[in-house]
Amino acid sequence: MYTFDYQRPASTAAAAAAFQGETRYLAGGQSLVQAMKLRLSSSERLVDLGGIAELKGITVEPGKVTIGAMTTHAAVANSAEVRKALPALAELTGGIGDPAVRNMGTIGGSIANADPAACYPAAVLGLGATVITNQRQIPGDGFFTGLYETALKPGELITAVSFPVPQRAAYIKYKQPASRFALVGVFVAQTAGGVRVAVTGAAGSVFRCQPIEAALAKSFTPEAAKAVKVSADGLNADLHASAAYRAAMISVMASRAVVAALAR
Repeated sequence: MYTFDYQRPASTAAAAAAFQGETRYLAGGQSLVQAMKLRLSSSERLVDLGGIAELKGITVEPGKVTIGAMTTHAAVANSAEVRKALPALAELTGGIGDPAVRNMGTIGGSIANADPAACYPAAVLGLGATVITNQRQIPGDGFFTGLYETALKPGELITAVSFPVPQRAAYIKYKQPASRFALVGVFVAQTAGGVRVAVTGAAGSVFRCQPIEAALAKSFTPEAAKAVKVSADGLNADLHASAAYRAAMISVMASRAVVAALAR
């Protein structure tokens, strides 16, 4: 690990002020710290957000669930309010990593990192969430821009994520056994604005699958989702799965997600 300056501010304003030069915000540290240990990432300064109380917490209102950026996965998964208002989100967070990751990892850190196989991005895109920062509000559809890339500007700090409550929703992933990241994960939501289907793990960034959305808009059934033949163009191919396999699994996982959504 390279040397760096470390700061732990007590407020969002102080954190933003500390962001100067080659600086990185440190959330749960489940990705950044590991990359730094392997010398795959370096920064002159780390600004630890762990001491900022205003970035933590869950607010459930009619039609909306808002989660503070430094709220851990475990806190979301164990929240009775979230399980009642938006069970698909609670179940998604309960399946992230292992207990150590869930008790340290945060929603803000996860979506800012934008790992192509992370689970939370599928919920942001699948539910049409709004990412709230210290500067603006970013619609979920425009937040993820590429491989480990987002719409965040240098120094911009995520403060919360607001999820609209859908009519029904579910997330199913086919996970890599060791890492528990998604080889293919699909979040399906039936909302007032239509059906949304977000896919993670299959490409360089989370994306919406319009062919399955169109099929489910006509018939919200597992059969309709499974019948869609997703193109393998642009999908990931690695030692875990080919692009063609991932394409086939998108339809399968979407079908299972519909089954789970209809069972609520």
